[in-house]
Amino acid sequence: MKYRLLNFLACPYCKDKGFPLRLIVFEERVYEKRRPRVEKKPLCDLYCGYLRKFVKDLEEEPPCEECLKREVVTGILYCPNCGRWYPIIDEIPRLLPDKYRKAKEDKEFLERYRDKLPPEILYEGKPHNLKSR
Repeated sequence: MKYRLLNFLACPYCKDKGFPLRLIVFEERVYEKRRPRVEKKPLCDLYCGYLRKFVKDLEEEPPCEECLKREVVTGILYCPNCGRWYPIIDEIPRLLPDKYRKAKEDKEFLERYRDKLPPEILYEGKPHNLKSR
């Protein structure tokens, strides 16, 4: 998943359209051969996912070229408003509706990365967490 995607994503369940989603990265890949040329900066209009700041709050020129070379391989997108979390697996964010998510797979994912996750996701995250049945 490109960091830039955070500029466009909001929680699909949250009444307040939770934006921006919080990103927790477990594994990142850098594609050095990519030499993006950015004519106009910033590329993102609202939120810089790479720096994890709103564009209006940036004090320096954003590193758009560096951002475009990076992919989040594994991680979590988390909505602090409603408590839902979405896994990123093999560079793909899985923003599935609750009814299509499998509790067993979600719990296995949480167990695998439990030492890198905050308690609010591990034990209170929706739709599944390590306390839920």
